[in-house]
Amino acid sequence: MQAKLSTMFQSLQVRNYRLFASGQLIKLIGVWMMFIAQDWLVLDLSDNSATALGVVTACQFTPVLLLTLFSGRLADRYDKRVLLFVANAFWSVLALGMAVLVLTDLVQLWHVFAFAALLGTANAVETPVRQAFVSELVGTPLLPNALSLNAAVFNSARIVGPAVAGLAIAAFDVGPVFLFTALSSIAPLVNVVRMRTADLHREALLPRDERASARVIDGLRYVFRRPDLLLPMAVMSVIGMSLFNFQLTLAALAKTVFHTGAASFGLFSTALAVGALGGALSGTGRRSRPSVWLVLGAAIACASFGTLVGLASTYWLVVALLVPTGFFMVFFAQAANQRVQLGVDAAFRGRVMALWVLVFLGTNPVGAPLIGWVAEHYGAGASIWMGGLISLAAAVIALTWQLRHSGARLRFRVLPMPRFYVTSTDC
Repeated sequence: MQAKLSTMFQSLQVRNYRLFASGQLIKLIGVWMMFIAQDWLVLDLSDNSATALGVVTACQFTPVLLLTLFSGRLADRYDKRVLLFVANAFWSVLALGMAVLVLTDLVQLWHVFAFAALLGTANAVETPVRQAFVSELVGTPLLPNALSLNAAVFNSARIVGPAVAGLAIAAFDVGPVFLFTALSSIAPLVNVVRMRTADLHREALLPRDERASARVIDGLRYVFRRPDLLLPMAVMSVIGMSLFNFQLTLAALAKTVFHTGAASFGLFSTALAVGALGGALSGTGRRSRPSVWLVLGAAIACASFGTLVGLASTYWLVVALLVPTGFFMVFFAQAANQRVQLGVDAAFRGRVMALWVLVFLGTNPVGAPLIGWVAEHYGAGASIWMGGLISLAAAVIALTWQLRHSGARLRFRVLPMPRFYVTSTDC
């Protein structure tokens, strides 16, 4: 067991990564608390409008759609450590301003929309830089483990944050939650400063003059010439747009379908995150690039369980189904992320990861308002199962294309345990 745990958390032996992960954990707990508080505040200010939730989600992710590719270019040209500090500092100032508005009872709905857009701008710069920076913290051999631990950190915060936020909102209202978010965002700033630049793995980077000429279009051409990168990104774009909107749909489901309070809404998010943490930790032992079959199989499982969540008719059945949904959601996203990161040249990593963030998060502005409209007119459950069916169709189409493209065959075995498997010479 000790050896297993040592392998699972191997990247934490690297001092710079330890500082990075601990700072992210503290900040993300506050961020998830803020997301719960923000959604609850929007519902209160808009008379329980799911459309308003869709709009605030769109405001939050539209900057990702507009700015992420530019941020990837920055990541390939400039010091990622400095960029992370600047982006996080901007985020902290904005979060403090939002906390002041809420605590003084001056907040209006348009304030929430505006701050969501500004905070999304900070995230649009920070996220691709952070994704690309991980390889500099641990190097290529530990990269799969570090990426899995990143997902574990994210989902640990997703477990703690919503649960604490639900209780805090019930006890103190939303104002103190926003204040805690602002204070927690200082942690990554301190830890970035404490990193040792001499320990960073930067030997694979381009020379300074070549980095200065790095262009966004070159990164796009690089990806479009690589079907092994393009396929997981295409599937992620559809699933991210149609199904990965649980921040919006679970809030509407809790308040408008099951008529629960903030604490019960937090339980939905926590159940999803418990499964997600399991999905993240299940990939920590991976040392090689995941196969395309693993990615597509996880996508099908994620879409299937997501559809069942939308069709569930009782509160506790939803809670139970959210656990495997969260598991396969993160297992799929992490396997796809690792397949992209471990297949890309270091010189293009910033721009390729920016495109990954674009398809992972940037599709939300497109899908969120539509999903919010469906939730308001046809019910929150319908918005979830419709998104699940669209995701399932995309995953099955991608699997069919890959089977034909590679000449592989999908087979089913009954004994010793029922399972699907692929016969192929190309993985």
